[in-house]
Amino acid sequence: MIRLRPDSLVFSFPQIHDDAALSIDFQRTLRIPDDGRDYPLPPGLGSFPLRHTDRYLANAPASWVSQGGVMLPMYQSEAMWLSFAGSYIGDRWAEYPFAIRVATGKVDAVTGADCAEALSREPQNYMVSTEQPWLDGYCVEKGFIRQFVAMPLGAGYTAEEQVTGEAEHGGLQIEVIPMKRAAFDREFPPITRRVRVEPPDGDVVCSAMAADMGLAPGGRMRQEIYVDPFDLADWDVENASRCYVHIANSLVWRAITGEQPPTVPPTSREYNDAGLPWFDYFSDAPAVAGSETLKNLSSVAEFGKAAGDVPLPENQTVAPEHVIALRAGMSADQVREAPF
Repeated sequence: MIRLRPDSLVFSFPQIHDDAALSIDFQRTLRIPDDGRDYPLPPGLGSFPLRHTDRYLANAPASWVSQGGVMLPMYQSEAMWLSFAGSYIGDRWAEYPFAIRVATGKVDAVTGADCAEALSREPQNYMVSTEQPWLDGYCVEKGFIRQFVAMPLGAGYTAEEQVTGEAEHGGLQIEVIPMKRAAFDREFPPITRRVRVEPPDGDVVCSAMAADMGLAPGGRMRQEIYVDPFDLADWDVENASRCYVHIANSLVWRAITGEQPPTVPPTSREYNDAGLPWFDYFSDAPAVAGSETLKNLSSVAEFGKAAGDVPLPENQTVAPEHVIALRAGMSADQVREAPF
């Protein structure tokens, strides 16, 4: 079951475990410079608003109406990242694990292959929620991604168009696969006390796909996609849940919903000049090698230069000085303990 909680998608699997739920949040963020340099993680600037497509049947494009799902607004050349948060199971002292697949225009963001391909370890075409707190873009090589940047579908910039030669789907496609109950019981046996965490309430949404805008590879960022520490057979592919997210440009958003889209985010230069923090995330877990297909895509700036276009306003290089180190298993505000 998929529920729309305020500005988050919540995938829950009560048939597997009463508390098995994963929340995915779509975060607004700085668009890092697309200048060939490697940047740390930019901050989250709040969630994109999410709305049911089915509530705007009279105004939504016909393809969206036939496919349902949810939608969010993005300005052209705006960036996003996805945050993953599994439900905490009190009697196991652990989050329930999920395999997560993210595609843009049906192009897998980890491998560059068709998202219709089966769950795979060679190459690994998914992320594990207990290892991967977020995803900022396309996995182009080990330890590096290219940021998700919104561009008009049909202009040639999107990963979908560069990989398939078509401008057909756009948007994002999300698949969440829970761990089998037997595997969860084996990996995370009960530990004395019990704290029940209810899956968040919300409205059910249906599966769908398509968009007027797609996502394209932007600037390079330091981020690893971690290797699955479990067995491939531990994932319950028979109970997978899928949802497709439409991306509307700001004018389409107003026409469909009657709502104003969020304000334009600050540029990287404005943010950095204000002395605000960037982030680096550290984990001892091994990382996947990255995709040659995605590595060979042109970034938005590269594609625009070849086409004689200037698609990215405010693309000046910056030098982040205030970088906060985040460690696996610790929150941003958590203080690390040490023995006396």
